[in-house]
Amino acid sequence: MEKEKFYKIFKKIPKSEIHLHTEGVISKKTAITMLSRKNDDYKNAENVEKLFNYDNLKDFIKTFLLIQNSFEYLSDFKNLFNNICDYLRDNGIVYAELFFSPSLFVKNGWKFEDMLDVFTKKIKKIRKKYKIKIKIIIDVSRTFGIENAMKNLKNILKYNNKDIIGIGLGGDEVKGPAKMFKEVFQLAKEQGYRRVAHAGEDGGPQSVWDAINYLDAERIGHGISSINDEKLMDYLAKKQIPLEISPTSNIFTKKYVDKIENHPIKEFYKKGIITTLNTDDPTFFGVNLIDEYWNLYSKLGFSLDDLRNVIIYGFKASFLSKRDKKDYVRKVKKIWKKEIKADKSQEK
Repeated sequence: MEKEKFYKIFKKIPKSEIHLHTEGVISKKTAITMLSRKNDDYKNAENVEKLFNYDNLKDFIKTFLLIQNSFEYLSDFKNLFNNICDYLRDNGIVYAELFFSPSLFVKNGWKFEDMLDVFTKKIKKIRKKYKIKIKIIIDVSRTFGIENAMKNLKNILKYNNKDIIGIGLGGDEVKGPAKMFKEVFQLAKEQGYRRVAHAGEDGGPQSVWDAINYLDAERIGHGISSINDEKLMDYLAKKQIPLEISPTSNIFTKKYVDKIENHPIKEFYKKGIITTLNTDDPTFFGVNLIDEYWNLYSKLGFSLDDLRNVIIYGFKASFLSKRDKKDYVRKVKKIWKKEIKADKSQEK
């Protein structure tokens, strides 16, 4: 299938994205507005473009933190969610689970409940207007230590909002090993919250094992180093523990993958692991979800039927109810059949 036709069809197919960081979806226009309030240099769009032009993890983190530190008004969070809404609509995403990392914001003086009040109001409006569902997973963060992680969880418990469905663990795997946060995740489980963890992105297979054994993680963010442990891959397949794969992000970090053609996602898929496709931070990596599906199709040997399965995996791996999962999968199959059949008829 030609690229133009592929993008047109795939925008119509209902999709989910379950590994997506809120700040990572900020538009460059919004970034200019926020950054230029403190520095006139960022009124120049070219200077902002340079900020998003990097080839190493250090400069990526520097830009990410600069953006986080630029939030000054509640309206900034509203604008961020407007950007998120545009991204979801442009990519045909009908359900998203967004990671939000409150630690630095709280350290900068923001109140947890004030930020989340904005989120929940925007989530309600987006669902009502566009029929797009959004849920929040709070990244309790490795970066700021165990006490901060527990503080984040206690804020969740105190806030007690149905739009927050779970906790995640992001940050440096080496400096913040999973076993440090066992108590936080155990309490979250006892309180009925879902658990996910970044692992095997920068750390080795043991990091993935630790996320499973210490945190009882229900999904693994990235997990690409699992390719180096056959027993781990067998375990992930047997226990049906999903991987949240973000190919372009993985290539950028250059830890285990140097180019898209060498990404192990096809091996995970062939192994029977629930393999989901995501972008991580689309604005920061210059990619969107349909781009990633095109990469799988054009560079990694995924057939159209394979891509349909990956789309379905995205819903099955989500924290939706069983009923909602079935409804979304039914819609995927219905629209897929209509669009692909129509395309094949045109070819004849």
